[in-house]
Amino acid sequence: MDITIHTTVLPHSDPDASVAFFRDALGFEVRQDVGQGQMRWITVGPPDQPGTSILLAPPAADPGITEDERRVISEMMAKGTYGWILLATTDLNGVFDRVQATDAEVVQEPTEQPYGVRDCAFRDPAGNMIRIQEVS
Repeated sequence: MDITIHTTVLPHSDPDASVAFFRDALGFEVRQDVGQGQMRWITVGPPDQPGTSILLAPPAADPGITEDERRVISEMMAKGTYGWILLATTDLNGVFDRVQATDAEVVQEPTEQPYGVRDCAFRDPAGNMIRIQEVS
């Protein structure tokens, strides 16, 4: 089998703030921006990896989701427990410095974890956990 990861989804609560974070803090390119106002679906990704993307999507846009489910999703996003992604870099200190220089919320500075990984963590404007691992 030949299966690759093409796109993963993270919710946004403010599309412009999310674009600014992924573009300016992480250096991703904006590939598509569809919709209007809060109902925008925005595809971003690393410039040197055109086949791998993150879709920033309005949360709970599915018409099959109930109002109670929308409320729970909003509450989880506000607490930062709804969406997350794990990224990787060969220059963790450089990436950390770049992201820290923005308004991103630092959750964890670069740390050697007891399970053998060195990583750091931020929250994006929607509260999503962005963990970044150092790879060789």
